[in-house]
Amino acid sequence: MRILIGITAGIAAYKIPLLIRMFINAGVEVRCIMTSDAKDFVSPLVISTLSKNPVGIAFWNKETGEWNNHVEYGEWADVLLIAPCTANTLSKMVSGACDNLLLAVYLSMRNKTIVSPAMDLEMYQHPTVKRNISVLIADGVHVIPPDHGELASGLSGEGRLPEPAFIFEEVVKYLSLGQDFLNTQVLVTAGPTYEAIDPVRFIGNHASGKMGFALAENFAARGASVTLITGPTVLRTEHKRVQTIHVTSAAEMFEAVQRHWLDMDLGVFSAAVADYRPIHPAEEKIKKTNEALSIELIKNPDILAWAGKHKTATQRTIGFALETNNAVENAMEKLSRKHADAIVLNVIEENEKCFNSDTNKVRIFDVNGLSLELPTASKAKIAQGIVDYITRIRL
Repeated sequence: MRILIGITAGIAAYKIPLLIRMFINAGVEVRCIMTSDAKDFVSPLVISTLSKNPVGIAFWNKETGEWNNHVEYGEWADVLLIAPCTANTLSKMVSGACDNLLLAVYLSMRNKTIVSPAMDLEMYQHPTVKRNISVLIADGVHVIPPDHGELASGLSGEGRLPEPAFIFEEVVKYLSLGQDFLNTQVLVTAGPTYEAIDPVRFIGNHASGKMGFALAENFAARGASVTLITGPTVLRTEHKRVQTIHVTSAAEMFEAVQRHWLDMDLGVFSAAVADYRPIHPAEEKIKKTNEALSIELIKNPDILAWAGKHKTATQRTIGFALETNNAVENAMEKLSRKHADAIVLNVIEENEKCFNSDTNKVRIFDVNGLSLELPTASKAKIAQGIVDYITRIRL
């Protein structure tokens, strides 16, 4: 394997020498390109010595009179890994800017590109950065999500460059398993549902849809064609292999699942569907007149149970559970009652939350009697772990 590592101007660049050594020890041929400002964070001499190759920095090497051919770099590499990838470089990749050697190589790449964004918490959470990452995913770039931990600013949160060993494993895994869901049709449900009380009020929950969207993008990155049915959420995905269907109520989500289920190979039902809805929603806004207000509710359709009951011999269903007591027992009962092939149990510990959080902790149980616990991590990493599990056990 031949890997080209692009290093941008972030403090996390200090981790890259160790990553280079890991690739070299694994028998990988390594070349590196640095942006001019990256030299302030890690020495080109160190990078050149460890990679055993000259480091490309500018289009033209004034000392030697040689031209760094960006097209040649793009043809040589089996994969381009940009780590750390700053917000500035992300933005330029999305816009198609070409004002340095690394960006020129990115635009010339014939093979895969992987980026590992690293920046401060508020920067990573900014809508423009989130949007840029979604565009890159839609363009076919594989994104390694950042870690949650202490940042250079002194804050703690999402944005930290993962440790070199993790990046190394992710690159190897992506290159070897990147198409393990090719020609697979996957249905994913995400987000909450809103059940109307009147034209302006509803019954709902705090689900954000982050887990469902992360699952959809992970499946798509591995070759699947994904139908994402989502309740109300601010999230968006532009991945070219994800078809998004927006719904509001449980009834609308149920109808969308029924319409598409027969064409699917796998269903992952992560949506937090409201269990009940008002029987008679008011046609006009209910006025505040009495001290008490009673609303009669009726049970919503059980989407996971319906899919489990109507699946063929080759279809598989994965459900989610959120329990506040007797969690394992209730999850196992749900696995059986809903004819699911696996259940992902959200593990809620004291002072923790699941809905609208950037992190999660889960346990997976399946019909084969196997189980796996995924420790607290970003929802993107949890989604990756769930997809890895489905791949490994081949339900």
